Amino acid sequence: MKSATTRILTTLLHGALRGLLRAWVLVVPLVVVLSLIRLGQLAYFWPRGFSAPASDIWAILFQGFRFDLKVSAIAGFLLLLVLPWVSNKVQSRIALGLSAVFVLLSLINLHYFGFYKTPIDSLVFGLVEDDTAAVLQTIWRDFPVIRTVLLIAALTYAARALHSLLVRILKPETMLQSRHLGVRLVAAVLAFFALVFAGKGTLREMALQRQHLTVTTSQFLNDMVPNGVIALKYAWDSRGQSQNLQDPLLGLKSMGFDSPLAAAQVLGLPHRSEAEVKAALTAHAALPIGAAKKNLIFFLMESWSAEPMLYQAPQFDVLGRLAPTLKNACHFSNFDSAQPGTHPSLEAILFSSPITPLTLGDVGRKPIPWAIPKIIKEAGYQTLFVTSARSGWRDLNRVLKVQGFDEVVDASTLKQAYPEADLGIWGVWDHYVFKYLSKRMAAQPADKPLFVFVLTATNHPPYDLPADYQRVPRDMALWKGETTSDTLRLNLDTYRYATDLLGGFVQEMQGGPLAKTTLVAATGDHNVRSFGMYAEPSRRYLMRQVPFVIWGDGLGGAQCGNQQSLPASHRDMFTTLLPLAGVQGAYVNTGRNLLLPAVTPDAAQPDPLNRPRAMFFTGDVRNAQGMWQLGQKKSFVCTAAPVAQPAASCEFNALDDQQERARYALLDWNVRISLRK
Repeated sequence: MKSATTRILTTLLHGALRGLLRAWVLVVPLVVVLSLIRLGQLAYFWPRGFSAPASDIWAILFQGFRFDLKVSAIAGFLLLLVLPWVSNKVQSRIALGLSAVFVLLSLINLHYFGFYKTPIDSLVFGLVEDDTAAVLQTIWRDFPVIRTVLLIAALTYAARALHSLLVRILKPETMLQSRHLGVRLVAAVLAFFALVFAGKGTLREMALQRQHLTVTTSQFLNDMVPNGVIALKYAWDSRGQSQNLQDPLLGLKSMGFDSPLAAAQVLGLPHRSEAEVKAALTAHAALPIGAAKKNLIFFLMESWSAEPMLYQAPQFDVLGRLAPTLKNACHFSNFDSAQPGTHPSLEAILFSSPITPLTLGDVGRKPIPWAIPKIIKEAGYQTLFVTSARSGWRDLNRVLKVQGFDEVVDASTLKQAYPEADLGIWGVWDHYVFKYLSKRMAAQPADKPLFVFVLTATNHPPYDLPADYQRVPRDMALWKGETTSDTLRLNLDTYRYATDLLGGFVQEMQGGPLAKTTLVAATGDHNVRSFGMYAEPSRRYLMRQVPFVIWGDGLGGAQCGNQQSLPASHRDMFTTLLPLAGVQGAYVNTGRNLLLPAVTPDAAQPDPLNRPRAMFFTGDVRNAQGMWQLGQKKSFVCTAAPVAQPAASCEFNALDDQQERARYALLDWNVRISLRK
């Protein structure tokens, strides 16, 4: 009996030790290949003229190695259920398959960073939520797909070759099997706990988490830390949080608050009860009695970045007919988008939500009480959504009508109205949108104000243009940005095409019978993809920047106030536009009215809600001195637009961070507490 028990224990110990050694033999090639991809990514995207201390480079490489070890060790740990018992042939196939997955994800992460300037995030799920065929077609046209596939194959087989070499050298099948039982037991225990601690990423401190991706003050270097596996994992986590509306305190807790009352107190809002906080979020000063309602035409321009406007010149024309209209407009030139993608920015603007995607499920089938089109419709407006894209994208044709739009006009509608229109990858050319708008505005009854939300699409990869469009030559020596993208020239052409059309429409409105009764406003959904990495601190502020311009009777000069060069963002737009248009309603106070005087730093009682800051809803914030990630003091980097006149000293401002965390937390809470089932 004792002998049989000993044999069983010996067999189990033998299997456990074999499995643990096999796991470690599997971990090593994975770590090596992931680290090699990181080095390649760092070299491939290193911006021209960018410099960084050697200590920072070593820091991100070491931190990246820790994350590589973490994900590889977790994979090895999970495979302990099978590794002790499979044959050598099956073990080799497992190594090959796992290497292929890890390499594939990390090379996807590499190209994702090249396009979005960030590691894989929740936008990656747009592959299945967008027009998948169009996305895949764009990927095929714009990315080195064949070379990437060949590189995946080469790195995968290199990892497998290293694995086979280690198997031959270390012989995990027989290693230590001739040793004393006690030695084998100690070896198994050590190998097990080494795998556990490798999966944790540390011996003493808390396990490696998302916050440990911030290692230096350079976001470009920090973005090199995550491999594809960990980046996808964090993207999945973020998406899960965005879809979980059952816990109203989720966003509050992530921002360091235990209740909405605590966050409201930081912002100086009434905070005796949750109902009082909620009411304060939609409270507004009364408009003057008899304020006339104006038509409001709002453009969300695809990839309408702010940077090309900095270099506008006769020999470098990127604005076309828009250029002369700016002298009689309010142009906010230090302005950030809310999100890095079209649909996330659309949701942030229309639904005052940092949570995205918000309306793809059941939420989109029920009216959101504070949705911008709903508020404007209730104020007596006719509401219209017009896009050159297909409105079936992200279920917009369904969602938008539920949320307050009377009509949705899209590529199919425009194709029916203009049979000559070509349907491309993303829809029809933008000029059909403007053609339709001109006709629609002329036919609008004078006694019914109109709100139009326009989404353009042509300025988007693969940067195609109508066959009869005459591209404008420009002196590229006047481009002062980065020049590494091979699509830069094509992108500037589609940029000018769309911007020129906007300028033509503005001129038509200003010179027509609707000039005194119509406001036109425009912004970009996000920065363009091909304009650089923005790795240098002096250029970092440009990373999220899009224009925000308002045209209307009497606007320009002093009427635009003193905030045109101060940090602002998408959250401030409708807080500015609705009072200007004469709309009163229960819309959310997401931002500040940019036409009112700015709060000065030395004010006796500065209003936290009106401080000149810009918020990017993925967690980045800017003030006049620099930018940082909410709650991450070490992420602060000095970067400011030259016109912003930053203070002489430049350092992380804890009060700014606290107030912005509170602002973000309350916007998140408002969505969750109101829309949970």
